[in-house]
Amino acid sequence: VFSLSSGLVEFQRNHAMRPRLPATKLKPAAAPPRRPPPPPPATARALSTAAPPSDACHLQQQQLDDHIARGDLTRARHLFDRMPDPDARAYNALIRDYSWRGPAHAAGALALYAAMLHDARCPPNKYTFPFVLKACSALQDLRAGRAIHRHAARAGLHADLFVCTALIDLYMKCARFGPAAAVFHAMPARDAVAWNAMLAGYALHGMYHHALECLLRMQEGCASLRPNASTLVALLPLLAQQSALCQGKSVHAYSIRASLHDKDGVLVGTALLDMYAKCGELLYARRVFEAMPMRNDVTWSAIIGGFVVCGRMTGAFGLFKDMLAQGLGFLSPTSVASALRACASLADLHIGKQLHVLLAKSGLHSDLTAGNSLLSMYAKAGLIDEATALFDEMAAKDTVSYSALVSGYVQNGMADAAFLVFRKMQACNVQPDVATMVSLIPACAHLAALQHGKCSHGSVIVRGMAPETSICNALMDMYAKCGRIDLSRQIFDVMPARDIVSWNTMIAGYGIHGLGKEATALFLDMKNHACEPDGVTFICLISACSHSGLVTEGKRWFHMMAQKYGITPRMEHYISMVDLLARGGFLDEAYQFIQTMPMKADVRVWGALLAACRVHKNIDLGKQVARMIQKLGPEGTGNFVLLSNIFSAAGRFDEAAEVRIIQKEKGFNKSPGCSWIEINGSLHAFIGGDRSHPRSPEIYQELDNILVDINKLGYQADTSFVLQDLEEEEKEKALLYHSEKLAIAFGVLTLSEDKTIFVTKNLRVCGDCHTVIKYMSLVRRRDIIVRDANRFHHFKNGQCSCGDFW
Repeated sequence: VFSLSSGLVEFQRNHAMRPRLPATKLKPAAAPPRRPPPPPPATARALSTAAPPSDACHLQQQQLDDHIARGDLTRARHLFDRMPDPDARAYNALIRDYSWRGPAHAAGALALYAAMLHDARCPPNKYTFPFVLKACSALQDLRAGRAIHRHAARAGLHADLFVCTALIDLYMKCARFGPAAAVFHAMPARDAVAWNAMLAGYALHGMYHHALECLLRMQEGCASLRPNASTLVALLPLLAQQSALCQGKSVHAYSIRASLHDKDGVLVGTALLDMYAKCGELLYARRVFEAMPMRNDVTWSAIIGGFVVCGRMTGAFGLFKDMLAQGLGFLSPTSVASALRACASLADLHIGKQLHVLLAKSGLHSDLTAGNSLLSMYAKAGLIDEATALFDEMAAKDTVSYSALVSGYVQNGMADAAFLVFRKMQACNVQPDVATMVSLIPACAHLAALQHGKCSHGSVIVRGMAPETSICNALMDMYAKCGRIDLSRQIFDVMPARDIVSWNTMIAGYGIHGLGKEATALFLDMKNHACEPDGVTFICLISACSHSGLVTEGKRWFHMMAQKYGITPRMEHYISMVDLLARGGFLDEAYQFIQTMPMKADVRVWGALLAACRVHKNIDLGKQVARMIQKLGPEGTGNFVLLSNIFSAAGRFDEAAEVRIIQKEKGFNKSPGCSWIEINGSLHAFIGGDRSHPRSPEIYQELDNILVDINKLGYQADTSFVLQDLEEEEKEKALLYHSEKLAIAFGVLTLSEDKTIFVTKNLRVCGDCHTVIKYMSLVRRRDIIVRDANRFHHFKNGQCSCGDFW
């Protein structure tokens, strides 16, 4: 959420052993304070061992120093290029400035170093190597760093304190712990900065125990060495990452005893409050914050971000307003990003737009961190057009930018657009990270695009992301929703670590496939792995029982949830229970269950009962439930459609038409039935009666042939599922060309007989289609899987896995 780098740079400037130029921001755990060489007695020889320069050279050097001091690197480089005989001091001054400006300019330092190697008059000296190694460290250019290490050794500087410290910093940043330790142990003398370089490197890579061991050895090795502010700044973020609150408190106590609060109050105080906030101790974080006599923008960002991380969004806004009251000088992209995250969580778009304006007025709108936060806020709020426009306007984009847009498209049901953004991301050579893939894989599940899902799976394996728990969870969900529950279980069995989401995902996957017994067995296995179920676990479990007709088992788990596991049922649990009872045909019991609920049933509860009334053709109870829904007000299109269907099934077409009119007046539009099938990585979509597909003549001919064959086996069209006032013959024709039948017929024509036909439908499969597909699997001898809005249906040899229970 925030970086301590600003404070770290300030600390470095204040504690330098000689004056130096302002530094760019560095990551706190990766950049211990650099110790420049001690100043030589004469300023003119500060960065050179050469002979005293002439007056003209001295004037050019002074101009060069002036340009660098003003931060005008362009003019400094222009002047340097015009110098006829630049000496080592000129080279070193410019290399130093390039290296301190971060990765964007570090390559310039390496280029100057290469030029210096070819200039026989001024070879690199002990003042050159620390700066050029810092540039390698910024670029994480291990190859160049090793070459410079060899050059320093040939120059007899392999044991120089400053060169060795720079080498340690480079090797630790590049995760080369062996070479770093070798340099460290070979040093004839070590000071606090060398020890901090080792500790900061371990902290950067999350090596908790190594960092603590280094800290202990630092204090045992020399009585005069004690952890300083830089040590604590490197260590505290690691303690926060490990939630090591006890150790964090010990560090806090040490900082008080060592009076580090007095010397470096802002730096240490900011690190401490960040640690407390990330450990969930906002009270302690707030106390540290209030006790700080001086605060900077990083301090404000830390406390605001801490409140956001702990879910205290209102408190975060209050702090943000307090910060603005202190003046815009404290405003930073990081603090605004935290405030925008709070807006997204609270769905407070009005304040979010005000923050957008504030960013524009303050000139921070071009900052990448702020832009990404704005993008994420608009995407989460469902304003995908605004998010897309902002994305297109951003001058610079990184992995977070693309991930936010991909996630926004998927969350708003635009999976195809998410794939387009991902392809653009690859074309721009922006590498996806774990968050990107966790956002993209659900798009494959949404479209039931198994081939795309397998490609995504291969991509995460190649990129080394496969062991990540969040990736495994997304893959399990994707395979389950693409009809391959067997592959979901394979991933579940081999994943290195499981969390509660892993168990819930697998149980839910079994549920939508109608494998209630497998879901129950997996739930019981949770005890053997010391994983406690939560409320979501029981929603998945009861739903699995519902889809499998395990009414008794579902009721038992509902009661055990509160009695044995101490979980208070929420509205979602009651919805699952009503669905369980009603789907099982216990409509009256479901109605009585609703009457005895400790809370007022909402539209979703009554909607679950209404759907069952439609399935079980209980018109009287359906009317009663419909009246309750009308009083509460239908929340969406689904309940309007159910009401209309019940009236139509009862032959009351005028009342059905009236419901549809009200539906349109309230702005609820019914989505047309749509089915799609993936063939060789391409999706083919169909709408009922649609003839736009290039192979429509063949598809309709195949359906007619199938109808002839299944009529011979005794098929009779169930025209009660045609909800328009039509003649019987017209009803039969309307039934024949439902979208799922068209998709299956296309699969029969296209796929070889050994391939399973997998079709996805956006709505619930009607009863007549369900019967026809069973016949189709028999007469064409094909395995057919249909995923509808409720569950999966596996058809084989004239039977369905749901047992006609859906």
